Amino acid sequence: MTNAPLNDVSLFIRWFDEHLKTIGRNDVPRWRELRKQAIKTLETTGLPKPTDERWRNTDIAKQLSLPYEQHFEDFQKDLDVEKIFACEVPDLDTFLITMVNGWYAYRNSALRILPSGTIIGSLSRALRDAPELVEAHLGHYAKMEGNPFAALNTAFASDGIFIYVPDNTVVSKPIQMVNVVDHPENLFMQTRNLVIVGRNSHLELVHCDDSHNHTAGFTNSLTEVYIGENAGVDYYKMQNVNDHSTVLHSAWFNLQREARLNSYAISLNGGLIRNESFVTLNGQGADANIYGLYLMDKKQQTDNLVFVDHAAPNCTSSEMFKGILDDYAHGVFNGHILVRPDSQQTIAYQSNRNILLTDKARVNTQPFLEIYADDVKCSHGATVGQLDSEAMFYLRSRGIGEENARMLLMYAFAAEVVGKIKIEILRDRIDDLVKKRLRGELSICDQCVLHCSKPDQPVVFEIDMSKI
Repeated sequence: MTNAPLNDVSLFIRWFDEHLKTIGRNDVPRWRELRKQAIKTLETTGLPKPTDERWRNTDIAKQLSLPYEQHFEDFQKDLDVEKIFACEVPDLDTFLITMVNGWYAYRNSALRILPSGTIIGSLSRALRDAPELVEAHLGHYAKMEGNPFAALNTAFASDGIFIYVPDNTVVSKPIQMVNVVDHPENLFMQTRNLVIVGRNSHLELVHCDDSHNHTAGFTNSLTEVYIGENAGVDYYKMQNVNDHSTVLHSAWFNLQREARLNSYAISLNGGLIRNESFVTLNGQGADANIYGLYLMDKKQQTDNLVFVDHAAPNCTSSEMFKGILDDYAHGVFNGHILVRPDSQQTIAYQSNRNILLTDKARVNTQPFLEIYADDVKCSHGATVGQLDSEAMFYLRSRGIGEENARMLLMYAFAAEVVGKIKIEILRDRIDDLVKKRLRGELSICDQCVLHCSKPDQPVVFEIDMSKI
């Protein structure tokens, strides 16, 4: 274990030299070489600076300057996961995989093989027991150049989640990956996940970040997802951590011919949350829908950076990100769509809409299209504004109080994203969590127009919702 700030690259280089044998005890040869390349990349590029284009709206120096514990091997003994983690969606029936403080909760367990042939378990175990599956994909999609935290993760990640879905397989229920932070000291965690979905298969994946402490945890997580020909993935990233936590997550999706991706990033709480999605449409007919919702207050910040690479013709992509920011909260959206010269008949849409509830809240939004083909339909747009005064007047004229009218308008704004969630139980629970998040301290439950779901308390709005 070490305990130090993270703002000195030379410290990482020293750690790497001292702990490589521990970090990579199960590495296949190619992965060991990638680690060495990663530390050289990090040494060359350094950590992000405000002058870097992708970081010019986010100064991470404060988070890096705090002292953190860094563990190079599993330091936890006799953990009872059931006492630490209780799912926010209690009726959600899933295959559950849990990480605690950056390490697979059941450290000595073998890979779990479901009746369908689907394999789930620890990535470090998969490197040891199924190296041929891992080596074919691990490190093939995430790019380290220009991504210092991807390089840092590649160099140091010791554990994570591995999921393999064979060809022609529909996983019978969602797989839920949970990373729980519950440690009395500031903890630096680097997890690496690999998801492989074979041809003609389908997977629902729920990926949760959860904290049960009040310390300044720092999670640097990277997920690679391969989606085979005519396969589909519904990927839900749910984040609800304490105000001191930093969560950096980069997801790299690689779609083959006729593959389908639906990605959802729901950020409800966190000190600094940064989600980066890199989507490559590698085969004709591939389709990606990327949705995001962020509700921030106090001094919280959420970044969403999306890069969609249309690398094949006849592909479609759609992005919709919506944010509500209160107090001194800060939001960042950076959307980049690249249409390559041979990617004719591309259809790509991008939208980022934000509501600022105070004059201190702020959003930096930058939608961007880079098009080198002429037979395409592409558009982008971004808005930053306040609650609609006409809609507010309409609600007030129907006898709804000012605070309840504000909440109803915010809820209607957020519901467009929540309504896209395909898992009904998850959608209903996220809907409730959004209502609770919006309600805050504004009103007590009995007076609130946004009643959370209760079987014996149906809610009927005697208003025309289309007007808001």
